[in-house]
Amino acid sequence: MKKPSAALFNRFLDIVERAGNFLPHPASLFAIMALAVVVLSGVFASLELSVTHPSTGEIIEPVSLLSIAGLHRMLTQMVTNFTGFAPLGTVFVSMLGIGLAESSGLIGAALKKLVLSAPPRLLTFAIVLAGVLSNMASEIGYVLLVPLAAIIFYSAGRHPLVGLAAAFAGVSGGYSANLLLGTVDPLLSGISEEAAQLVDPEYTVSAAANYYFMATSTFFIAGAGTWVTEKIVQPRLGSYEGTVEVDATMTTLTSEEGRGLRYALVASIAFALLLLWGTVPVTWELIPGAGFLRNPETGGLLRSPFLSGIVAFIFLGSLFVSVAYGRGAGTIKNDAQVVEGMGKAISTLGTYTVLVFFAAQFVAYFNWTNLGYIFAVKGAESLQALGLGPVFLMLSFIVLSMLINLFMGSASAKWAIMAPIFIPMFMLIGYTPEFIQAAYRIGDSVTNIIAPMMSYFALIVAFVAKYDPKAGIGSVIALMLPYTFVFAIVWSVLLTLFILLGLPVGPGAELYLPE
Repeated sequence: MKKPSAALFNRFLDIVERAGNFLPHPASLFAIMALAVVVLSGVFASLELSVTHPSTGEIIEPVSLLSIAGLHRMLTQMVTNFTGFAPLGTVFVSMLGIGLAESSGLIGAALKKLVLSAPPRLLTFAIVLAGVLSNMASEIGYVLLVPLAAIIFYSAGRHPLVGLAAAFAGVSGGYSANLLLGTVDPLLSGISEEAAQLVDPEYTVSAAANYYFMATSTFFIAGAGTWVTEKIVQPRLGSYEGTVEVDATMTTLTSEEGRGLRYALVASIAFALLLLWGTVPVTWELIPGAGFLRNPETGGLLRSPFLSGIVAFIFLGSLFVSVAYGRGAGTIKNDAQVVEGMGKAISTLGTYTVLVFFAAQFVAYFNWTNLGYIFAVKGAESLQALGLGPVFLMLSFIVLSMLINLFMGSASAKWAIMAPIFIPMFMLIGYTPEFIQAAYRIGDSVTNIIAPMMSYFALIVAFVAKYDPKAGIGSVIALMLPYTFVFAIVWSVLLTLFILLGLPVGPGAELYLPE
């Protein structure tokens, strides 16, 4: 007989799964929402709803797209809505480099090196940390590190599901944290920039907008994941009684991979020195040409070619280091293989491209109709009336993001829906888009590991079933739930510290807009 609490929990999981399955594909969802914006624009325009711009005093009224002029605008600007959508180009350029790093074997070999080289007492920490770092690429953490961690723990005489849980927690629960910028950074910042320009048409959001906060988070999340694994998951699972066959290639680093990593290390140092040369203060006269990547007018790094071109550096750095690895490991022998590796990365973005097409139309319509700004002003007035401080506001926003993530797994799809509403709303009461984006990324990450709608959740269930044939969705969620709670608490406390200390979340990314 099931315990009442267990039955209640299983019913909750069933509701989450059914609700998630009921939602249409994110691309279809954006198409429906774009159509809804068109209809609502006509309704609100007929009601003569208006708001006053808090800065200029200008009267903002809804613009109806339910008209011949609206139809003409939607038809003639459909292509430019898509091609001009900020996240599109940044993600494609980033993926050219990072995709080559993945296809060449660089990322996989680096993860294996990190985990296999860790001392036994640091094994758990190394696996969680490797999981966090793996999110700079796309699915490599899910398809390589998660099964690898289970095998390594089994080989070490520990329960394989403990290692699997630790890796999955880092890869998915710590999704937004990293020491390096990855594909998610330019993707989210592009959407944030589009939303911020509803309020300030000149506002830009750098791909490094959350770097300080997310780099700091890396060690906190790795430490929290280690604690949960050792103090909660390991005691609960105990020892493993089964037997599995171990693939020797997954638990060893080949000589070719080792040589490739040495080549990659040399290339990484050379590229880092180049960036250092370009970003040191121009007053360092002993270094000829020093600071050539700084702002030529102010000499600072804010609004400099370095920060503005961060996506280009992601591409160039990944390309340079990946080719070096490929030459050393023998996985890249000519330029054709470089192009093929890049093409393979782009080919994985087919569904994403379709999603972006409809998301771009939705965002454009929202902007044209002034509905985003009107909703933002009304929401900002409500928030000001409540008199809530920044800590409570951001913690509430984190919880909201966590709940939405249970039903809609795509980080970019959720943010493309939420950003046009919440970024203008919070901007109107003084908060920066970068700050709002950081809070969103916490909520988006911590419930990934318990969200059945997350794209790789079914794969994780299959990995778990290899060691526990009776396991299902509920088993995986029960295994990962402690990580969700602890990560949410640790990350929220860290954000609170940033708020109390007034620390920027990234280069030039303060918490509050200038008055």
